[in-house]
Amino acid sequence: MGKQRLILAAVLALTIAAVVVIVQIPTQLGLDLRGGSQLTLQVQTSEQVPQISDRDLAAVQRVIENRVNGLGVSESVVQSVGQDQLLVQLPGISDPEQAERLLGGTAQLEFRSQRPGTEVALAEIKRRLQALQAQQTLLEGSDDQAAIAANQAEIASTRSALAELFEPSQLTGDDLRDAIAQPVGAASNQWMVVIEFNDEGADLFADLTRNIAGTGRSLGIFLDNVLLSDPGVDVEYAETGIVGGGAQISGNFTAETARDLEIQLRGGALPLPVEVVENRTVGATLGRDSVQRSLYAAAFGLVLVLVFMTVYYRLPGVLADLALLVYALLTWAAYNLLGVTLTLPGIAGFILSIGMAVDANVLIFERTREELRAGKTLYRAVESGFYRAFSSILDSNVTTLIACAALFWLGAGLVRGFALTLAIGVIVSMFTAVTCSRALLFFTIGMPQFRRPALFCPGLSTVNPQPTSQS
Repeated sequence: MGKQRLILAAVLALTIAAVVVIVQIPTQLGLDLRGGSQLTLQVQTSEQVPQISDRDLAAVQRVIENRVNGLGVSESVVQSVGQDQLLVQLPGISDPEQAERLLGGTAQLEFRSQRPGTEVALAEIKRRLQALQAQQTLLEGSDDQAAIAANQAEIASTRSALAELFEPSQLTGDDLRDAIAQPVGAASNQWMVVIEFNDEGADLFADLTRNIAGTGRSLGIFLDNVLLSDPGVDVEYAETGIVGGGAQISGNFTAETARDLEIQLRGGALPLPVEVVENRTVGATLGRDSVQRSLYAAAFGLVLVLVFMTVYYRLPGVLADLALLVYALLTWAAYNLLGVTLTLPGIAGFILSIGMAVDANVLIFERTREELRAGKTLYRAVESGFYRAFSSILDSNVTTLIACAALFWLGAGLVRGFALTLAIGVIVSMFTAVTCSRALLFFTIGMPQFRRPALFCPGLSTVNPQPTSQS
């Protein structure tokens, strides 16, 4: 009994925490529920890049993601479709023409030298920008759209002020031949990004680095007027600059951040224009209607399940209903906490996972009834019911998770949303089945007033003696 109380106390604490998460962190709604714009972008080839590779598409995708972030759109989606297309979803966007103008151009990568006497101003503006970006992350978890827009505007203004501290040069992404992230040493956790210029770019790069080497000023690398990195140049290059057309950008890079900079540099260097081949608007009214109907369907189905479990399974059904409510709260909180963007297929996955959570309880209760009819005591019947049903529950959930993994990795868009919500629901249902439902049953049969087999299996009225091991 003491062990069951501890488990129930832990479940109660998790449930309270789930309610707090649901209240504090709003549910993110996708394009089909919130309304907005969906654009299909065709990546064009050029003389320099006659065929688009996976690396090229990933680089262009990163550029588009940066531009979408500049729009201030929350819960946006940018994903590759096929070998040369990108699908961009912008929930809540009010001006799709503006998005089309911004996303349809070629990326502009520039190398600039820091202006003399701006060292203090640069440090102050960078600290200010970091604070604004942190504030933006917090605001995106709220519904205060006015504050989000105001903060986003201040970020754009601060970035412009930051760009003014650097002098433009003739060295651009057209002169960059390649950028590759690689570890500093074989046994090192530090990473760097190796860049290589063409012949004309090598001369421009040597002149640019010679002017700032050893001065304390930095080399600003800008993509679409946004600072990507501002490395310094060692004093040893003060006379000649960095010659040969190659250089290493080092610092506190991890594998992930170095790869991120590589993709951004490659995206800015690629002379690959992007054409908007489709711009489709999804009405917000349709989204609200879809949400309401889906919620009504989920609520109605949940009530029917609760009533059926109570009528057919008696006391275990009531306990299963409590566990099912805990499951729904935990799953909803997990969606909000993990930042899952809820779509109509996502809601369908959540409803389907409710059915699978009920299946687990049905298997357990049917096994328990079989054990009671075989003459076992109530405690032993419940124990055997969980033990014998667990393998079936595990097998069904594992196969469902395998299907979810296949849909998530091979699917796209709304299919991935369905797979993600279903997978989270299945995992949470396993947790509630082996903890909440089990603890509630054993805690209940530990009370004398509930030690009646008839409450578990109609037609059985014998009060079986309980073994002392249950305590």
